[in-house]
This record gives sequence, C-alpha cells and structure tokens, in this order.
Amino acid sequence: MTTNSGMAEALERLWIKFLPEIEQRVAVLEAAAQALAAGSLLAGQREAAHAAAHKLAGSLGTFGLQRGTDLARQVEVLLAEEIPHSAAAQLEGYARELRALLDSRKSL
Repeated sequence: MTTNSGMAEALERLWIKFLPEIEQRVAVLEAAAQALAAGSLLAGQREAAHAAAHKLAGSLGTFGLQRGTDLARQVEVLLAEEIPHSAAAQLEGYARELRALLDSRKSL
C-alpha cells in the first residue's frame, strides 16, 4: 500500500463516519431555506443554519468537495445577519447544490 492510497482509504473511512452529520447539516440548511420561502424563518433556526454552514465550510473541502466549501461559505455569509425573504430562492439554490454534491460524492 502506498502512502497516497493509505491516505485515500483513511479519508474514505472518515467520509463514511461523518456523512450522517454532514447530511444533517445540509438538511438544516434545506429546512431554513423552506422556512424563509414560507416567511417563517425564526432567529434560532437562522442561527442553527448559520452554524451548520460554518461547519460545512470547514469540512467539505477535506473530502474533495471544494465547491461545497465555497457554497457553504456563501450560505454562511448570507445567514450571518437577518436575511430578507427575497433571498429565499438563493438560499434554496445553495442548499440544493450542496445536496447534489453530497449525492455525487456518495456515488464514488
């Protein structure tokens, strides 16, 4: 076994271990996007989504999902303060793309 393949195997084990947490964080973003679209996003939900985006931004690149890190950072900035209802489509788009990235990574 080469060092590179050993590292790849270790990262794959970590991916499998942390995938449920990562998926839950994306689900938090999806729920926040739905609530914003419905006009019912509460401050606590926005704060939870902001924290989830922050954690995703810090971890997705480790698993080869740099686009996911970039998207999560954009969500983090969007949710840093009170977010207008007019940003619902943007937040939904980010969450949808993050979900698609996870799905594509799962199929590798």
